[in-house]
Amino acid sequence: MGVVIVTGGGRGIGAAVARQVAGDGSAVVIGYAGDHEAARGVVADIESAGGVAHAVAGDVAEEKDVLRLFAAAAELGTLSGVVCNAGVTGNSPGRLDEQDVATVRRVLDVNVLGVFLCDREAVRRMSTRYGGAGGAIVNISSTAAGRGSPGEWVHYAASKAAVESMTYGLAQEVAAEGIRVNAVAPGLVVTDLHAAAGMPNRPAERAPVIPMKRAGQPEEIAEGVAWLLSPAASFVTGATLPISGGY
Repeated sequence: MGVVIVTGGGRGIGAAVARQVAGDGSAVVIGYAGDHEAARGVVADIESAGGVAHAVAGDVAEEKDVLRLFAAAAELGTLSGVVCNAGVTGNSPGRLDEQDVATVRRVLDVNVLGVFLCDREAVRRMSTRYGGAGGAIVNISSTAAGRGSPGEWVHYAASKAAVESMTYGLAQEVAAEGIRVNAVAPGLVVTDLHAAAGMPNRPAERAPVIPMKRAGQPEEIAEGVAWLLSPAASFVTGATLPISGGY
């Protein structure tokens, strides 16, 4: 049984991914920022279904916290996958010229530096170059990377574009070392991210612009992530998979 790390695994897409991966037979280490009850709830769900899970609090933008997360995974067994899902949009949406530096810096720290740190540590443990057995990395992007999110989160969209660039470049570097690196780009998904940004009704309000006329569910994103982690995607690397209802 391999071990999969899921950052931002206490809520939303991350929680759905953690449950899906555990159901597929992996032990799961859930990284989370601060919602202890939510993270413990996901662990309890997995354990009640017969799975193995552990939750580790920390900030993916802090190297020491990332190292602690990977150390916890090592205690459960051999690392086989890493899902970099932790991400933030910043404060209330608005034009780029309305954003303050602290907000933008935090978004870049979590969404870009956090992915870099987790990807780096994943390679150091899974790459055959370092004596590892190989594995898979899935970075969570967003279809906002292609749309730019004007009037809402240009800085967030830019951070996700960076994630996709990092995904493709890293995939080339480690393709011959037993590691596949891919990204999933969700579209509009029903999570508490929207409420946290002060727009709890955003999924319903934006649904008409989606070709399928609805927002997605976290479990629908988790299916794609689980596929990219699995042997069924053995010839897939350097790809970004949009799961967006066509939006």
